[in-house]
Amino acid sequence: MSKINAAITGISAFVPEYILTNEELSTMVDTNDEWILSRTGIKKRHILKGEGKGTSDMATPAVLRLLEKTKTRAEDVDLLICATVTPDMQFPATSNIICDNAGLTNAFSYDMNAACSGFLFAVQTGRAFIESGLYKKVVVVGADKMSSIVDYTDRTTCVIFGDGAGAIMMEPTTEDVGIIDADLASDGSGKVHLHQKAGGSVKPASHETVDAREHYIYQEGQAVFKFAVSRMADVSADMMTKHQIKPEELAWLVPHQANLRIIDATARRMKINPEQVMINIQEYGNTTNGTIPLCIHDYEKHLKKGDKIILAAFGGGFTWGAIYLKWAYDGAAVADQ
Repeated sequence: MSKINAAITGISAFVPEYILTNEELSTMVDTNDEWILSRTGIKKRHILKGEGKGTSDMATPAVLRLLEKTKTRAEDVDLLICATVTPDMQFPATSNIICDNAGLTNAFSYDMNAACSGFLFAVQTGRAFIESGLYKKVVVVGADKMSSIVDYTDRTTCVIFGDGAGAIMMEPTTEDVGIIDADLASDGSGKVHLHQKAGGSVKPASHETVDAREHYIYQEGQAVFKFAVSRMADVSADMMTKHQIKPEELAWLVPHQANLRIIDATARRMKINPEQVMINIQEYGNTTNGTIPLCIHDYEKHLKKGDKIILAAFGGGFTWGAIYLKWAYDGAAVADQ
């Protein structure tokens, strides 16, 4: 019997219309375009505006576009996993809301939180469901409304993050394509460097926590940068070594779009050229779980069946990892115009 592989058979994305530029940010905090660009590589980010709008309001159109693009009936989807750190509410899961909005009446669903690595963790989970033979159509969504937890008086964090969503379809195949390997890791001691202080069970919301501005992202930039460079670069390079992938044989590195300097360091560690790296951080900033699917979506027309690709991420927790896959279809034939 041929081995079942889990292949990505379609991708879609959604970003809000409103664009927050570096110039506008400079009117809100003590910063400027040159300072932001030199430290992050970000020029602008999309922000979800509107009363009562949440992560599901970006994830739902991404999923609906995915269904249309892959010619999939909503009722045929078996499972939806939403990777997010900004759920619509504590419960129910945002994935449940997405399924209801998109008409996925036969799918079970749940959320996954592994910070910026969550999309990779969800893809690996989807892979397991596919390879087990239990399910044939799994949707993985990476989506975050980071503007909901960004302190726009803190110039060290507010320049980094944006809002956005991406969704992929995963299906079984017996061809030599799909996900080949994954190496995922976590280290809880990193929690002191990157977290949200209040809003959880340890420190529930109160007047005091709100007044102290403890419901926003807290990040110790230098410590996070140091860990991110070493962990994301090492796990990506190790994946190439394990599978004997020569630098020139790798079609694409798809890195989490957190900081251009981290991306550049990872590429150097892997000994690949800049032309082999998907980068769109300048357009969206760090959308956390949305970065990798947004990147793949933007580059879809360049993808060819059989392309060797490594997805890599690092996030709070700390969490990090790399996934090695062979692309399953020619993107130019179906890419959004």
